[in-house]
Amino acid sequence: MAEVWTFAEQRHGMLNEVSFELLNRGKKLAEKLNSPLTSVILGYHIRKDDVDELISRGADKVYVVDDKHLENFLVEPYARVLTSLLGEYNPHIFIAAATTLGRTLMPYIAIKKKTGLTADCTFLDIEENSNNLLQTRPAIGGNILATIKTPNTRPQMATVRPHSTKPAFPDRNRKGEVIYKKYNNEIFKSRTKFIKFIKDESQQVTVQDAKIIVSAGRGIGKKEKFKIIDELAEILDGAVGASRDVVDRGWKTYPHQIGLSGKTVSPLLYIANGISGSVQHIAGIQTSENIIAINKDPDAQIFKLADLSIVGDLHEIVPLLIERIKEYKAREVKR
Repeated sequence: MAEVWTFAEQRHGMLNEVSFELLNRGKKLAEKLNSPLTSVILGYHIRKDDVDELISRGADKVYVVDDKHLENFLVEPYARVLTSLLGEYNPHIFIAAATTLGRTLMPYIAIKKKTGLTADCTFLDIEENSNNLLQTRPAIGGNILATIKTPNTRPQMATVRPHSTKPAFPDRNRKGEVIYKKYNNEIFKSRTKFIKFIKDESQQVTVQDAKIIVSAGRGIGKKEKFKIIDELAEILDGAVGASRDVVDRGWKTYPHQIGLSGKTVSPLLYIANGISGSVQHIAGIQTSENIIAINKDPDAQIFKLADLSIVGDLHEIVPLLIERIKEYKAREVKR
């Protein structure tokens, strides 16, 4: 029976949370196909707890390749191992995260397998009757959503935008099959070598990693007014986000952009200031746990998604909010 595969991404011995998001996606696809859901994990000294976690999150089967040569990511050995596995088991679908690793690895494999690949998907589904994978992603600068399918080649491959869905919940009672695969040294040859890992410290908190995001749109008025947004984010230990319109105007740089043409985020708290709520922006924040929206327009689209809506001038409300939070923190220090 053709399987649905997800790639369980790990770095420095730690499973990436996006692996569980993929299992959530994969489970829905596997159920529609009445197929097993399989996760593939590559690395060195892979922990049994991580393998068990993949099963508890939905994997019926886990293929494990544990080898010293896979300790650090290099595209050629990783791709050879996965190409060999794909050739041996012929899955129907293979998905990975649209991370730096996934965006490097999956195109390389797709070329080797002479199959199609859709990058940066935000939605996946199964087409009735044909069982083709429907792969939806932003196109034309995020202004439209395109649905793509690969009817003639297998496996059907896609990378999925991180934080575009919730991680699968664990079920500690689940059981699954674990298969360890071994390969000879020839498969691990590479024309590149790993030298060292240098952590990006250019941003203290990135929008995709932040638990709290304070974001602003065109309603902020001008670049200089962003000071209050920066201050609110700082006192909340959060990150600063921005709409596409703000970035296009040069008020904030692209790493702050949230939406289909920017980053998809899933914080515990998202505070939207002066953001009307375009379809593209809504798609980038819809998995947030809590959304607070501040806007002068009572009919703003953002209010339809918000958990708490405040109709008013952000230039009056945000400074007041900052003042109240500072007062609260001062009281907490004195206790």
